[in-house]
Amino acid sequence: MSYAIIALGGKQYRVREGQRLLVDRLAADEGSTLEPTVLLVGGDGETQLSPEGVVVTARVVAHVQGDKVRIGKYKPKKGYRRHAGFRAKLSQIEIAEIAARQERRKRTRSKAAEPAEAPETAAETEAPAAAATAEPADAAAPPPSETEEVAPRPARRRTTRKKTEEEVS
Repeated sequence: MSYAIIALGGKQYRVREGQRLLVDRLAADEGSTLEPTVLLVGGDGETQLSPEGVVVTARVVAHVQGDKVRIGKYKPKKGYRRHAGFRAKLSQIEIAEIAARQERRKRTRSKAAEPAEAPETAAETEAPAAAATAEPADAAAPPPSETEEVAPRPARRRTTRKKTEEEVS
């Protein structure tokens, strides 16, 4: 396996062992290792798509900032000029190895080794049900029912003046 395609931070990278590359900032600390998702492994005349037993190990070397990108907006004859800058936050990683994952032995536990469940008593099952139906002390008052009278709303104020008889005719 001479190369692999990995997915890291929503992007895909073609990597080889020992290669260093800049990726979007990772949450991992410097010096920590991570295993990105392997999408393809190739080389040596054989290509495997989404391989099961292959793992890529990468080490975070440093957290750096990218080159400064200058952004300028300009509209001629209007005096409109805007300038901004941007530096991407990146992580430098090194691909430590591309190797086959070691098969892990699955241990099967016998059901006899598991502790038996204790039968529940009637008091234990009733207590949570009673607590769930009890109302909290600071519960809000219920909304007024339909039979209760509600105060009428005040009349709306006019936003325009009344027209006089002369204006109407």
